[in-house]
Amino acid sequence: MQKRLILNARLLEVTVDRLCQQLIENHHDFEKTVLIGLQPRGKLLTDLIHKRIKHLSSHDLPLGYLDTTFHRDDFRRRDIPKKANMTNIDFIIEGTKVILIDDVLYTGRSVRAAMDAMLGFGRPTKVELLVLVNRKYSRDLPIEPDYVGKNVNTIATQKVQVDWVEDGEAKNCVWLINME
Repeated sequence: MQKRLILNARLLEVTVDRLCQQLIENHHDFEKTVLIGLQPRGKLLTDLIHKRIKHLSSHDLPLGYLDTTFHRDDFRRRDIPKKANMTNIDFIIEGTKVILIDDVLYTGRSVRAAMDAMLGFGRPTKVELLVLVNRKYSRDLPIEPDYVGKNVNTIATQKVQVDWVEDGEAKNCVWLINME
């Protein structure tokens, strides 16, 4: 197994700041805008984006976390069922602009599941997708992010791993791992 660093801690910080600046530019006053992180891996990125937007623009956006386990199309196809995480959305998203956040966009199936899961909280007027890493050329579904930290060309035998200090890692960084 070979690992290649694609974003070190400093570049990751710059990338998150750039994503926040793009959100601030496109959502001037953040009126009726909410942040929803996909569990489990999008939660830490969502927390970081929420904190940075609050620091940069003084907007304290509603923040929630969404588990898509039971909405996934492969849920019953696994030998060992995937462990569910907690959904924590204490607001209605009816009529809001949702910024859906995840760390890595791969096939698009998690995002499709998130769209289904969100409907239990109302129908948003708009959904935008923000990802730290966009794995190009790997979609099963026609889903593309609105905000991308880093585009990475990958093949099926590679994995993108995002390490977070809050998750027990030594530093925040992103790796491209060759599994063969």
